[in-house]
Amino acid sequence: MSQEKVDRYKKEKANRKQIMHRQKVMSVVRKTVLTVVALALVGWLGFSAYDMYESGKERVVAEVNYDSITDYFSSLNADAAE
Repeated sequence: MSQEKVDRYKKEKANRKQIMHRQKVMSVVRKTVLTVVALALVGWLGFSAYDMYESGKERVVAEVNYDSITDYFSSLNADAAE
């Protein structure tokens, strides 16, 4: 081995704990980011599928009769005009 290789090996050996720690941290960060992206993708796909399912259903339409309210307001306006 040349002296340059020996010096490089000694430097790497001296910093091995820091290098290993940095690699472990980066591995955890990568896994966390990928997990968050995967969960977001699954959530988005689930929401889209549910939305498509709900849009295909027939919606119940309710009719409201406002005649009594209209009559009440008309009587109020008639009393105010007198």
